[in-house]
Amino acid sequence: MSPGAASEAAPATGAARSSEPSQAAGLSSTEVRRRLTESGPNSMPDISARPLRMALGKFWAPVPWMLEAAIVLECALGKFTEAGIIAGLLVFNAALGLLQESRAQATLTALKSRLALNASVRRDGAWSIVPAADLVPGDVVKLSLGGVVAADMKLVSGNVLLDHSMLTGESVPIEAAAGAQTFAGALVRRGEAVAVVTATGAHTRFGRTAELVRTARVVSSQQKAVLHVVRNLAIFNGVVIAMLLACALYLHMPLADIVPLVLTALLASIPVALPATFTLSAALGARALAARGVLSTRLTAVDEAGTMDVLCADKTGTLTRNELTVAAVEPMPGFDDRHVLTLAALASAEGGQDPVDTAIRAAAAGHVASDAPTLVKFTAFDPAKKMSEASATDSTGRTQRIVKGAFAVITKLAEPSPTAAVLAEELEAKGLRVLAVAAGAPQALKLVGMVALSDPPRDDSAALITELHALGVRAVMVTGDAPATAGSVAQAVGLDGAICPPGPIPDGVKPEAFAVFAGVLPEDKYNLVKAFQQGGHVVGMCGDGANDAPALRQAQMGIAVSTATDVAKSAAGMVLTEPGLGGIVAAVKEGRVTFQRMLTYTLNSITKKIVTALLLVFGLVMTGRAILTPLLMVILMIAGDFLAMSLTTDAVDPSQSPNTWQIGNLTIAGVAIGVALLAFCTGALAIGRFAMDLSAGALQSLTFVALVFGSQATLYAIRQRRRMWGSRPSLWLVASSVTDVLLAVILAVGGIAMTALPVAVVAGMLAAAVAFAVVLNALKIPLFAHLRIA
Repeated sequence: MSPGAASEAAPATGAARSSEPSQAAGLSSTEVRRRLTESGPNSMPDISARPLRMALGKFWAPVPWMLEAAIVLECALGKFTEAGIIAGLLVFNAALGLLQESRAQATLTALKSRLALNASVRRDGAWSIVPAADLVPGDVVKLSLGGVVAADMKLVSGNVLLDHSMLTGESVPIEAAAGAQTFAGALVRRGEAVAVVTATGAHTRFGRTAELVRTARVVSSQQKAVLHVVRNLAIFNGVVIAMLLACALYLHMPLADIVPLVLTALLASIPVALPATFTLSAALGARALAARGVLSTRLTAVDEAGTMDVLCADKTGTLTRNELTVAAVEPMPGFDDRHVLTLAALASAEGGQDPVDTAIRAAAAGHVASDAPTLVKFTAFDPAKKMSEASATDSTGRTQRIVKGAFAVITKLAEPSPTAAVLAEELEAKGLRVLAVAAGAPQALKLVGMVALSDPPRDDSAALITELHALGVRAVMVTGDAPATAGSVAQAVGLDGAICPPGPIPDGVKPEAFAVFAGVLPEDKYNLVKAFQQGGHVVGMCGDGANDAPALRQAQMGIAVSTATDVAKSAAGMVLTEPGLGGIVAAVKEGRVTFQRMLTYTLNSITKKIVTALLLVFGLVMTGRAILTPLLMVILMIAGDFLAMSLTTDAVDPSQSPNTWQIGNLTIAGVAIGVALLAFCTGALAIGRFAMDLSAGALQSLTFVALVFGSQATLYAIRQRRRMWGSRPSLWLVASSVTDVLLAVILAVGGIAMTALPVAVVAGMLAAAVAFAVVLNALKIPLFAHLRIA
């Protein structure tokens, strides 16, 4: 809270005027109305997205575009039933995505709720209570115990203890007197003061934080994966359609046959259930995490937890308890710990909100000296003198003066002590806040000792850091506190490494360069997250205050601890509902399970789309006609793509390192596995065409059955990165496979929507598919190892 920051918070409109009215009278009602028109209300602008626009946005993306094109072609061909089915799939995908958008505007709503509802303001020469939204620059406002500062202000009289921890990350409240600057959202912990408003609404420091939250956006790795898959399949499909057209023209096929062929190829390349599967998989992961005390506010954060390789953790309230405690007591010769704590407690307020006095009284409660003096009078802490004091009588009835406060102040009042300064420097070097205690006759004080305070680390913080490192996640501390304090906590929790000096975040900074980033502002945390992301990292941000909100929003995985403000919780993608940080490790592991499920479905989808499209070309060359109809293709989409969504429940093992979406390697793997599946399907088609001399309709049915059975074989071969029998598939996966196979058998044998096939042919295809799964399982192990698909 430098003077520069304070001046920066004041807008040009009304923040500073040469002709302000006297503070005694405050502003006039006429002047208030003029300034309110000029500067606007003391609130954040409402930029909530309209529901209709959000809904329409779900139909404007690569997968919806492809489905919409298919609907148009089906309607053009008069295939309204097929068009209706595809439209239903389109709406299904959109509805699933839309359900998750209801929380999108919760962040700014929570930010606005942090402003005080009312304020005591002096206008027209009288004090009155007005809504905080009506404050204008230049208003004279009274700050009282327990109140929330409603705008950026400059104190003109009085003394208050201000808690800025939720705004700046500073763990210790500050004493503020005339001339000090305070900001919207701060809490008044003690005292009373009069201040002049310097900035309101979006012009406040709090408002700039809200603006950072509003503009903070990052495309999730899941979204990137979907876009890359769709892009690759679209390019591939374009090549296949060109090949089909060339073959059709070479074979002199009529236009009435070419259009359905092109439509079938288009349908074959659409990963119709891919977005819905990602959403469902993340939802199931979120449900599992909720049972473990972790709530997901954005579903993309679930699988992002599996890809996260850097965690930026705030110190105050995140790695520490945000509770001041007595860390050390250093008595001077002739005294012991009991005397130091007893006398310090007498010079501390009882029952107040001062965290320093509360910590000292708590430490002294069980260590009262037997010859403790009796309190006669207590004088509260004076920020001008930087000390509090008490008057007491000892056992002999003599008056004793006790003072407690800043080391430099107290040592000037007491007899010199050559060792005290050295001890104080050692304690401060450890990041502790040092207070001195002196007592004795009013004019002959003697230094009794020193009390060192700290905000101790949580009990589970060190274990968390160790486990995260074992999982391949680099953890760094990001805090607004001083380097010495931050370094002390970092060492205690196992964050070993250099401390980045306070100031702007270095360009191109890397997570491994520093273990601690100290003295940072909300903008710095936000910029640090962006810098790591620009370096190719998937970043998690863990915090608890309004000052963390922009970074929480920008990070792929924002995590708010259980004690976080509403602002932090709504900006985060995950909220820990139980004390401690064990939920982060649970989120990482569950995220990696979710990622593996998505990975399997994506690989399965890529393989099937490539094979189906190429099989149309091979079939056209082999038979001289289309081997699949648009209706059969729609059935394959429903039965194959949507039943395969059961992979979101499959039993998989989390990886031991952060996951990454390597779409290039996945495509290569999909092509390699697709070649094997294509060989299986083409072989079946060749047998039917040349060995069994089946009719054109029967060949279409055989192709359909081969694709269904071969796809199921492929799915079970690739669901595990090693042997497919490494873990038992989930009940839902088995049930969906049985349903898919039975559906294909009933349609093929019964001749429903296709030419009937003999039972023996269908049974033979099923047996061949089982053998194919065993062979493909053996082939995929070295392939996955080479492509590093783990």
